[in-house]
Amino acid sequence: MKIESIEILEVKLDLKHFFETSFSRVTYQRFLLLRVQVDGVVGISECVADEGPSYSYETVKSALHVLEDFVAPVAFRTEYAHPDEFLPSMRNIRGHNMAKAAVEMGLWEAYARMRGESLSKALGGTRREIASGVSIGIQDSVEELLAKIEGELADGYRRIKMKIKPGWDVDVVKKVRERFPDTPLMVDANSAYSLADVPLFQKMDAFGLMMIEQPLHYEDMWDHAKLQKQIETPICLDESIHSVEDAQKAIEMGATRIINIKAGRVGGLSSARNIQKLAAEHGIPVWCGGMLESGVGRAHNVHLSTLENFTLPGDVADSKRYFVEEIIEPTVQVRKDGTIAVPEGPGIGYEVRMDRVEKHLVSRRVLKP
Repeated sequence: MKIESIEILEVKLDLKHFFETSFSRVTYQRFLLLRVQVDGVVGISECVADEGPSYSYETVKSALHVLEDFVAPVAFRTEYAHPDEFLPSMRNIRGHNMAKAAVEMGLWEAYARMRGESLSKALGGTRREIASGVSIGIQDSVEELLAKIEGELADGYRRIKMKIKPGWDVDVVKKVRERFPDTPLMVDANSAYSLADVPLFQKMDAFGLMMIEQPLHYEDMWDHAKLQKQIETPICLDESIHSVEDAQKAIEMGATRIINIKAGRVGGLSSARNIQKLAAEHGIPVWCGGMLESGVGRAHNVHLSTLENFTLPGDVADSKRYFVEEIIEPTVQVRKDGTIAVPEGPGIGYEVRMDRVEKHLVSRRVLKP
């Protein structure tokens, strides 16, 4: 397979409601949409880098630079027998997994289309539907948070994830648990705490949480291992895991009992598949996290979630929750039983509405050998 061109479309979509984490509040999402042409077939994908370097050091601008000046030249001069070969071909480019993953996922989508298969089948997925959870950002009041949770549960979501930060944590979680005593509930700190906060997390043991996601610094697995020894609630690592090697180290040192897999963070679908396989061998469940993707990235997540060890509801929520206008048809829809049907058509199985992409276009560039 030869990559013949890479079209990069910079798009800005407005959110219906602000989304706040421990590090920022956003009202829109600016991202890169890629059209990767492989042997005459176009595969579509999304780069999940944010506008600012909060979740990751990668940004929309840095991804554009790395894609154009480093990733694309290597991709153009390499012939691939299978998408699994893409990430190893980028071994001389250190880091920048989100930029690499954007092309790799486009290659995977084109590969599936060439075979006349769904992306799920091409990856080796086994499910025809996936369970959906939902991520709820920090709100302006506890009452607004409780109302949002009420609405999401009414829509069928099987798990609630709430964002926390210092000052919006134990007391808020306590009130949520009092209102929803039986709801599968987890919290996500996005690296906002330190080992000095062990007593705070010990208090959270009383709330029967599914997990605490990324409570400490994103580079510090050792402190996560120390924290896990002092609390009962499972720690889930997100930002700390960028590769199969990272997952192996985290598991061996006892830093994580659950792993959140985001294909963009780990360099693509092949790496994500390998991490879930490694985790399964160690009895570690995984789930698919979200990055406020448009429908394109969300569709890739649906297919990734069909792999065997994605046993927990992910953050692959309904498109209607997020953007004022979505760019795929049909939109990703969560059914009343909290599941999403996996499309069976070629590739991601959704149509990209290029007229809507053009409407929200910021910039375009076409890369060729």
